[in-house]
Formats: sequence, structure tokens, C-alpha cells
Amino acid sequence: MHYILHLSKDKRLKKLIDSHEPMKLSKRKKIYMRLCRSIMSQQLSTKVADIIHKRFLALYEGEPTPQQILETPAETLRAIGLSNAKTNYVQNVARFAIEQGMEYDHLIKMDNEEVIEYLTQIKGVGRWTTEMLLMFTLGREDVFAVDDLGIQNAMIKLYKLDRSNKKQLREDLMRISKKWSPYRTYACLYLWRWKDNAPVK
Repeated sequence: MHYILHLSKDKRLKKLIDSHEPMKLSKRKKIYMRLCRSIMSQQLSTKVADIIHKRFLALYEGEPTPQQILETPAETLRAIGLSNAKTNYVQNVARFAIEQGMEYDHLIKMDNEEVIEYLTQIKGVGRWTTEMLLMFTLGREDVFAVDDLGIQNAMIKLYKLDRSNKKQLREDLMRISKKWSPYRTYACLYLWRWKDNAPVK
């Protein structure tokens, strides 16, 4: 794997790489569905998130179009376990897909920051959600999710960092991650796997 040699220069990260299978990134086309799923899974366990996602798909007998999501009554979405806020956010994603466009071919031409800037216009879609989309849907190799709690906890343990000063911690995380570029996504995958706290994809 092309990234292993580069990341293995970091001796602490090399231990994780040597003890796990090589990681692969995949690309998926239906961006709006991935964003909806990400919103549904926020602050929920993987198990609960999966149940709600299955109920969501069952409403439409498969993957709905953005128009179908938009036309679904809010009370129907709340009945499958979505909060008021998440119901609004999911419909915001569908509306944005229809009005602004969210096609794979459109986003693939943007760099990472452009994708983040574009999609965080949607109320309910933050930077972290967009970073997960860059990693797990667009297959971008150089994304570092500095605000992800799992990444922070893993790096604090691996690099013996002090968590008491948040500003300093963030600077330390960014400094360490710079060495991993242009393969920071893979480093995140190893850190999540090591701590067994991978995000819902």
C-alpha cells in the first residue's frame, strides 16, 4: 500500500500500522444519502443509528430521491426516531441537493476545503460531518479530523499529550498530523481502529 511507507516514518504510528490490516478507502456516489445518514447517527450508538437508518429506508422501499425526502411529512420522519432538529436537517440536505446540486461529479472537482465550505452552508451539516464525507464517501486521502473525540483520545494516549490546555492540544494535534500529509486520512483510520471507536460511516 502506497501510504504505509510514508506513515511508518512516524515510529509510534508504525506500531499501529504493523498490528492492523492495511486500510482501504472507497468512493460512493449518492452524496445526499451519506449526509442524511451522518446526521441521523449524530450522538447515537452505532446500533441505534443503524435501526433508525433501516426504518428510514423502509419508508421508501429503498433509497429515496431528494424530492421524496422533501415531500415526506415531518411527523413521519419523527415517528422513525428522528428528533425535530434532525428531521429539519435531513430535509435541509434534500432541499440543498435539489436547489444547489450535490452530484458526485460536481464535488469531485473541488478540493477538500471547497467541499467543506460548500456543504456547511446547509443548516445541520458541520465541518466534522463534511470531513467524514470527504473520507468515507469521496475517498480523499489527506483529511485530518482534528475535532473528532476518538482521534483526540487516541493521539493523547499514543503521543502522551496534555489535554488540560485545549488550544495547545489542538496545536499539538495539527503539528503531529502535518508529518502524515498527504495520507492523513489513513492515519485517522488506524487511530480509530486502535481505539476501536470508528465513526459511523
